[in-house]
Amino acid sequence: MQIPPEVTFRGMDHSDAMEAKIRERAEKLERFYDRIMSCRVVVEAPHRNHHKGKIYHVSLDVTVPGSELVVNRDPGANHAHEDPYVAIRDAFEAMERKLDAFANKKRREVKTHAEEGYARVTLVHPEQDFGMLESIDGRSIYFHRHAVKNQELEDIRSGEEVRFLEEMGEEGPQAIVVRVIGEEHPEK
Repeated sequence: MQIPPEVTFRGMDHSDAMEAKIRERAEKLERFYDRIMSCRVVVEAPHRNHHKGKIYHVSLDVTVPGSELVVNRDPGANHAHEDPYVAIRDAFEAMERKLDAFANKKRREVKTHAEEGYARVTLVHPEQDFGMLESIDGRSIYFHRHAVKNQELEDIRSGEEVRFLEEMGEEGPQAIVVRVIGEEHPEK
């Protein structure tokens, strides 16, 4: 997180223990999306003139590049929220779901809008189901048999030109789509 979480208490005294719990939960939000810029949390006690149990309200405002995610639900008659820690837990769980959905949407956008690169095949091992490419900027890129779309791996030769889409794998860049280009291999 670029800016430390901002915690505000309204209609109640400041609680060091509650603030520590909030900061702990705020740090864990980065597991769901690692580009969080800021997080603001407001814990609000009910008005003093309520006749029934005090139901706490917690709102979260998380800023990420290009967007702002907010959890600001009226607890209504949820008596579990008479415990401020339960209200905090529920608000953070809702934000975790929002961040997870946001991150998934961003990943799909990146894959959808990825541009194909050009490369030359440098190595083919059909018996081991993989090959290697050299991109025009000199990088070595792994590809698996399943990434090849318009040929069989056995028919690809070193030196052939290909178009490819890549993503970062566990051991470096890998092509997730490989299409052989040239007169004898029309693109599909």
